[in-house]
Amino acid sequence: MIHMQTGLGLETKFCRFGDDIAPKGAELAGYAALFGRAEQGGDIVQAGAYAASLARLAAEGRKVKMLWQHDPARPIGVWDTVREDARGLYVEGRLLSDVQTGREALSLLTAGASDGLSIGYRTVKSEKSGAGRLLIEIDLWEVSLVTFPMLPDARIGPRPGEVPDTLALSLADMFTDARKQMA
Repeated sequence: MIHMQTGLGLETKFCRFGDDIAPKGAELAGYAALFGRAEQGGDIVQAGAYAASLARLAAEGRKVKMLWQHDPARPIGVWDTVREDARGLYVEGRLLSDVQTGREALSLLTAGASDGLSIGYRTVKSEKSGAGRLLIEIDLWEVSLVTFPMLPDARIGPRPGEVPDTLALSLADMFTDARKQMA
C-alpha cells in the first residue's frame, strides 16, 4: 500500500488517468528480508543478524539509506523505521518526490511496475549452508527499491496488522501469477 503525504496529514489516494494529484511524498512499508528463507543465491538470513548493525547505526545517529536499484548515486527517500521482528527485517519510510528519481520510483510503484525490496550489506559472520550461506551477522548499509529482488517475497506491502485494500490484493495476486508463469 502506498500512502501519500500531502502536507495536510496522511491520506491514501488512488487516481484514475487524468486526475491531477501532486503528492509531496509517499510513505511505504514492507519486509526487506524474511528470516529462514533462501534467496535466489542460496543465502538465508538468521533472526538477530541485523541487531548489532542496527544498534551501532542508532548509537552513531545514522540511518539505513534508501536507494533506487542499489545505486549509491540515486537516493530516493529515507527509512524512518528499520527493525527486526519475528518475521524479518521490517522497514517503513518515505519516498522523496522532490527528488527526480523519487518521483520516478513513486510512479513505478503506483503503476505496479516495481515493488521489490533488497538489502545492501557486508557479511560479518556466516556459515556454509547447503548451496549458500546462513547469514548470522550482517552490517546493513541500505535497503533499495528494486524491480527484481533476490528474495522474491521481499516486497512493499501493508504494515503489520493493516488490512490490504482491494487494489493491493489484486496487484499482489497479479505479481504472484506472473512469478509462477516465469518459473
